[in-house]
Amino acid sequence: MHEDLPMQYRPISFERLADELTERVTDLRETTWARVAVDGAACATDTAGLADALVDRLRVRGREVLRVSARDFLRPASLRFERGRHDPDARYDDWLDVGALRREVLDPLAPDGTGLVLPALWDTARDRALRLPRTPLPRGGVLLLDGELLLGRGLPLELTVHLWLSAPALERRLPEHAHWALPAYARYEHEVAPARSADVVVRTDRPDHPAVLVS
Repeated sequence: MHEDLPMQYRPISFERLADELTERVTDLRETTWARVAVDGAACATDTAGLADALVDRLRVRGREVLRVSARDFLRPASLRFERGRHDPDARYDDWLDVGALRREVLDPLAPDGTGLVLPALWDTARDRALRLPRTPLPRGGVLLLDGELLLGRGLPLELTVHLWLSAPALERRLPEHAHWALPAYARYEHEVAPARSADVVVRTDRPDHPAVLVS
């Protein structure tokens, strides 16, 4: 984010944030499927927790939901670590298998798609394919995807949520062993400006006191 430009944030509780996002997703009824991404720095923001919080809320409203994590669509270790395990440009460019995520998850939920989604592709712990069956998502259903560095890749999404951290907060919240990735996040801020490109931006410098960017 370009912090020199004024931006106004509205304080909000986590529960209220989840409620408001549920309303926002529910309003996407004109789409055949709703593809929603929650984006934020891994190990520093709880993208999975926020996406999980929407599941039951949406189901209560009669929407079928499928949860997918981008970390299950990373490339094999031989490709991710080709330039070393701590290369920030590789983290930015090479870790996520964008083509597979689009092909196996997002494209099947296009208006003319089949609705058959592969929920996970790669087991990074064992570094091998998971070989899971495809999961059908009925028309009108919602895909909730969480991950990092998702914006600016041309992924077809109906709603994007970005959990933003200031540079000092990111460095403070990121575990020390992961500080090598800081240049990747700085590059993301510079090249993508997620706080300007996401549909919903949540400032999470203080995780117990989030704030929503006022449009």
